[in-house]
This record gives sequence, structure tokens and C-alpha cells, in this order.
Amino acid sequence: MPRTKKKNGRGGPHGNVHPFSDEDASIETLSHCSSFSDTASVADDGGEASEDSAQEDFQYKLKGFIDSTVDKSAKTRQGALDGLKTAMATRILYEFISERRMTVTDSIERCLKKGKGEEQRAAASLACLLCIQLGPGIESEEVFKTLKPIFKNVLADGSANIQARQAVASSLGLCSLVAEDDILDVRASMEGFENLFTRSYARLDGTCPLISPQMSQLHTNALLSWALLLTICTANQLKDILHKHLPKLPRLLESDDVNMRIAAGETIALLFELARDLDSEFEFEDWEQLCDKLNALATDCNKHRAKTDKRKQRSVFRDLLKAVEEGDFQSEAIRFGTERMTIDSWVRKRTYDAFREFVGSGMNYHLQANEFIRDVFELGPPMLVDSATMKAMKIPRFERHLHNSAAFKARTKARSKFRDKRVDVGEF
Repeated sequence: MPRTKKKNGRGGPHGNVHPFSDEDASIETLSHCSSFSDTASVADDGGEASEDSAQEDFQYKLKGFIDSTVDKSAKTRQGALDGLKTAMATRILYEFISERRMTVTDSIERCLKKGKGEEQRAAASLACLLCIQLGPGIESEEVFKTLKPIFKNVLADGSANIQARQAVASSLGLCSLVAEDDILDVRASMEGFENLFTRSYARLDGTCPLISPQMSQLHTNALLSWALLLTICTANQLKDILHKHLPKLPRLLESDDVNMRIAAGETIALLFELARDLDSEFEFEDWEQLCDKLNALATDCNKHRAKTDKRKQRSVFRDLLKAVEEGDFQSEAIRFGTERMTIDSWVRKRTYDAFREFVGSGMNYHLQANEFIRDVFELGPPMLVDSATMKAMKIPRFERHLHNSAAFKARTKARSKFRDKRVDVGEF
């Protein structure tokens, strides 16, 4: 990550861990079995000896996964990759992973080169999680230096498995954010993404190119990774990108794929935000035409589009229209443990969405414990909260039920009043 480099990219406190299983993936469990638990909670569970035994069992499972990534059976390799992915998404494993990073990297490289479809997809995602665990620094740079040429080859190879290309398009973006040490190399990766998503541009006569749904997803992933890397570009690079791409990006709003339309709209809003940060008086030549397009999508009534797509699109594009017209952003609060983070800009939203794509349900845990992710979102050092405090802060189930019931009743009354005020047209 070019803007802020750390020599030691540790992901947070590295205390004892429990044996890994699918049930451990919930944040509820993680809040009690993570390194945030103090020695008192360990004693309650049977003492320090049992905790050491649990840690050994957990590490034994991880070593088994690593060994299985070179198995002759594709199914076994796939299961091992998935096991490592889940472990890294739901734990802080810096010390364990750091000692074995090159072994894991070699396994990822082998799976990307010789694997097929889902195996390549899992390997690409694991590469991202590995970089997130290591954080920015020499260790993650070594990993990315090994894998980047393979990522770029798979991405540019039209004959490669489409699922692998989709996964690589997402992974290359986040790995570049975390582990790329040269901003010029970041720009080179962005040009690779541009070569993909620009193929979805509507033609000058307004017609859209014929693109399969899977290829459209590849272009969408490339656009989102490109947008992610926009957040770390220099001012001069941003000026060039605004001049070159902002006039053309609205052509993606004509796409038949709702996900591409939404990704294009969010990228345009992100570019406007970055442009206004550079120059508060920023003006776009085709501003009125763009606002008309966004307004049309926010009120889309085309019958040939699915109802769910239209509902999803309208909600998003109402916010996008406000962003372009007024520079507004609909803030969102993310609560994790005893803390709260506000998503208050398109830059922060794109960054949060990128990490959440790979970490999944473990995002709240990483926001609590991963020093790198906390640094990205300016949350400061991890807060040490013992299990007793966590239990004291939990709202009892009965109280939650009462609160939800009261909220439901209030909502029902408010809607009833609104319905009563409607004009009864009647029959003629």
C-alpha cells in the first residue's frame, strides 16, 4: 500500500486460539475465543494447559491444510484452500502465517497455474487473505511479487477459466492496495483493468456490445478493483484519469447488467468526490446529461427489467444522484464489539466493501483486532476488552425482544396513519 508503509505489518495481538471449525466462524464465538480474551476467561474454560492444547490442535489442523494444498486430488486441494481461507478470515494468524508464508505462497502459485475453475478461484482469494494477515511491509511484498505476474497472465488470457479471471480481477486490486510498493506499478495494474471494463462501454450510437453474463461479471470486478486503486492514486494521476475516463464512464450506465450499472454509478460518484477534494470548484462538462441519466435510472420503470433489479437500482441511484448533484453521501454506522465506525464517504465505502468481500462475516472481528485494517480506517490501536466486560455489555434476549416489539408497534401505527391519509379514489 504505497501511501502508508509499515515494516511490521502485524495484524494485531497474537494470543491463544481455539481449534478451528465451521462453528467458530461467527463473530459471537470469536469475541470470546480470540486473543482479546483475558487469562481469567482461559481459567474458566479449564486452565492454561487446556488452552495450550487447543492452540496445538488448531495449528495442527492448519498445518494439515497447508500440506493438503499439494495433494494429487483436486477435491482435497480445494478443501484445503477453503479451510485456510475460512481460518484466515476469522482469526488473526500473523505469527503462524508469517513463518510459513512462502510455503503457502508456493501452494497458491501451484494451484493458480495447474488448477482449474474453483481451485484457481479459491487460490486467488487465499492470496488476498494472506496479504491481509501480513499487512503492508516486506513480507506481503514478497508474496505479491511472486503472485502478481501469474495474476496478470490469468487476467489477460482470454482462454483462461472465466471464474478464475473473475477472482483474479478482484484479488489483484486488493493485493495491490495492501502490498504494492510502487505507485507506478499500481497504475500499470489499473491499465490492465481498463483494458477489460472499457469493452462494456456502450457504442456511440447508444447500442450495447453483446457480452455474456459471466464476461460482464469479469468487467464489473475489474471496474471495482480499478475504483479501489483510485483511492491511493496521486493528485497528478487522478487529474489524468478524470480527463481520460470520466467523460466515458457514463456509457457503462447503459449496460444490460444491473451490477455493472451500479458499479459504474458508484465509480462515477467516487471520481466526483476525489475531484472535488482536489478542486472544490470542479465542474464536469456533461454534468446535466449525466444527472439526467442518473435520475432516469433512479426512477426506472422499464418492463423488460426484473422487479428485484429495478428495486435495487432505484435505491442506489437515488443516493448516486445526490452525490453527483450535491456532493452528498448517505452515512452508515458499522458497530463491532464496543466500537463504532462511520462509513461517511465513497472512498471509505469502496475500501470497506473490498475488504468485506474477502473477509466476509469476519469483517467485524478484523475491525476489532487487525492492526492493518484498523490503520486503513483510522481506528487507532486495538482496544483490549475482557470477556467479563463483553458479557456485561450484551443486551439480554428478553430486553431485545421487548425493544423489537415496541419498534414494530410504533412502525405499524405510523404506517396505519399514513394509509388513513390517502385519498380514497373509489370506483367510477
